[in-house]
Amino acid sequence: MLHSSIPPHLLASVRPGFSLPQGFYLDPTVFARDLDLLAAHWTFAGHVSELREPGDWVTIELDPESAIVVRGEDGELRAFANVCRHRGSRVCIAARGRSAFLTCPYHAWSYELDGRLRRAREMPAGFDPADYGLKRLPLREIGGLVFVAFAPDPPALEQGVPALERMLNHFAWPTARIAERRAYTVAANWKLAMENYHECYHCAPAHPEFARLHALARPNNRSLSDEPDVLSGLADFEDWEADRLDREVVRVMRSHLVASCETGSRDGRRLAPPMGEGGRREDGLVVFAEVGPLSAFLAYPDHGVIYRFIPREPLRTEMEVIWLVEGSAEAGRDYDPEALVWLWEVTTIADKTIIERNQAGVRSRAYEPGPFSLMEPGTRQYVDRYVAEFAAHEPATA
Repeated sequence: MLHSSIPPHLLASVRPGFSLPQGFYLDPTVFARDLDLLAAHWTFAGHVSELREPGDWVTIELDPESAIVVRGEDGELRAFANVCRHRGSRVCIAARGRSAFLTCPYHAWSYELDGRLRRAREMPAGFDPADYGLKRLPLREIGGLVFVAFAPDPPALEQGVPALERMLNHFAWPTARIAERRAYTVAANWKLAMENYHECYHCAPAHPEFARLHALARPNNRSLSDEPDVLSGLADFEDWEADRLDREVVRVMRSHLVASCETGSRDGRRLAPPMGEGGRREDGLVVFAEVGPLSAFLAYPDHGVIYRFIPREPLRTEMEVIWLVEGSAEAGRDYDPEALVWLWEVTTIADKTIIERNQAGVRSRAYEPGPFSLMEPGTRQYVDRYVAEFAAHEPATA
């Protein structure tokens, strides 16, 4: 559903190389349009360690949509709209679980793990269960990461899959497990949260813990050579073009830690067992990746970090952070959970503060878009792609 009541001339007021006009961050009609655009993209739904056995399921929300991802009896992963075919109730209420079949808690319609309607009580003559299975959604599994889309024809992912798979296999993410997950609510528009994530101009003043460990925080020292890594085959990849809206945004970017640091920790020393070949390297390699506009990933030699951004309201965004470790690692024996989460806990809390301050200023009558710095190419790229999509879906005027 598209929304036609966007303030007039909003797009015309966008200035290339500058932050967005105020209405993009405040207007409820813009936010409603944003949800339509985001639903058409691929977004991270879960890690395969949550979906190992038949009947394992997770849910993912992107208001007003909800999806169920479930492992079938045949071992296949499927995604369905979390909407009962009777009168529309949510079928799965929790964030994750395991069931022999899926039962709506409202009137007890039940569904097989492949989405077929299994049982519906007291239905009239002529009712055909075959017509009322759960609605299927697009799903992709890449290197242990599961993605879904809420539209039938999401942007193509094929161009970025090889680079993503090399990265994720190099760090053994397909056999990893979730060590910890935490959620943070930010009183700000989702675009301000994403713009903040896409630049490290703020890292030195706002994130001293991150900045002292990562070369990314230093001008002209943000990534490695353009040449692929000879041993692993890892190479940077980027597909974020504003003129190719049929292709999903994907980025894989190698970077490194500063000298003598082995991972993202208080003292730079490793926190957990090595993860794959990437975990056995001693050159401080870290790799950042993104798929779609709301999902981001970071691979260290001994753990991984996943970010999922969830727009809730025009001025409220949730950030879910998930930490991965090697599949056989045990808390207390192989790693200290609090030490594992320390860096991205303190970084995310600081991000919450600076994003909310940013939102407070954007709400002011004094706000006007400002120019991006040389250390904000990622944010400019993100904004340019967003504006191109927004313009492409702008209803024609009479």
